[in-house]
Amino acid sequence: MHVAHLSLADFRSYAGAEVPLDPGVTAFVGPNGQGKTNLVEAIGYVATLGSHRVATDAPLIRLGAERAVIRTSILRDGRSTLVELEITAGKANRARINRSDNVRPRDVLGLLRTVLFAPEDLALVKGDPGERRRFLDELLTARAPRLAGVRQDYERVLKQRNALLKTAAQARRGGKGADLSTLEIWDSHLARAGAELTAFRLQLVAALQPLVAQAYEQLAPGGGETVLEYRSSFEGALPTSREEAEQQLLEALRQARPQEVARGLTLVGPHRDELGLQLGPLPAKGYASHGESWSYALALRLASYELLKADGGEPVLILDDVFAELDARRRDRLAELVAGGEQVLVTAAVPEDVPKALAGARFAVADGTVTRLTP
Repeated sequence: MHVAHLSLADFRSYAGAEVPLDPGVTAFVGPNGQGKTNLVEAIGYVATLGSHRVATDAPLIRLGAERAVIRTSILRDGRSTLVELEITAGKANRARINRSDNVRPRDVLGLLRTVLFAPEDLALVKGDPGERRRFLDELLTARAPRLAGVRQDYERVLKQRNALLKTAAQARRGGKGADLSTLEIWDSHLARAGAELTAFRLQLVAALQPLVAQAYEQLAPGGGETVLEYRSSFEGALPTSREEAEQQLLEALRQARPQEVARGLTLVGPHRDELGLQLGPLPAKGYASHGESWSYALALRLASYELLKADGGEPVLILDDVFAELDARRRDRLAELVAGGEQVLVTAAVPEDVPKALAGARFAVADGTVTRLTP
């Protein structure tokens, strides 16, 4: 699998751009602030319908424009697929696949799979639990695009349930009775969607565990044992099935109801679970050094790549300005591990930041233009 062509219109800093791409390694080189990351961000957006840099779509639209358009030609098993995404601030985005309008944006998921390494990845280890939950859920969706619907269902039910709890809390603070007659219905919906999401997360963590350990050893030989631990937001043993997860979540919601009504917020469920990262006997967060944290974050991405590759269809590897963050040893080890990828896209401020192991095509990026350099 690889992207054969990228076309942008009013995306970020680009009024327009046409970038032909080949398999193998391609590096986009230029000073910071010239638009290198915008190119790979657009490719990542096609794969995930989200940006690794911002939480909303509005910043993706060029200043003064009404909408942004991303077009990618994707080659997989000798077949070409044209994917077009139209991003409009404040409105629903639109998608086309091979010129057909009869698709939803989420139908695009799965057509292109990427694994992106970026400076922001350090938050996978040092950041809040939400960063690690998002890592799991984005990887789940990459492996099984239908789970995007499960995630959306859960978020929708959670929003409705929180609105009901907030109204009840406000009523009680005002000395009025709270109408909770529909809360059990929302409990049932939340437990059903939450149990499915939890069950898939647990399977994913089990699959990642040996791959993360292997990748960390490759990046930092003898650096310690890595352990991934899924931690539920309520007490009790982790479930062994979706049905068990649903019953556990229903019981946890029942027990938490007084506190939830008092606070006006759902306090248990997958939205509050955590992925614990251990390095040796200690939690990685707060105890791992800067270099160890980087190695752990990179190991999580490399494990994701190996898992997606094993599923069938090698993902596109994106390394966004990551080598400038690494010491020489980790830089060389990472380059050696990814150099054989079917398509590897690299951004760097200066040519020297691209390791020699990643020889390939080069583009100069400056002043909103992307120019292919002659070898």
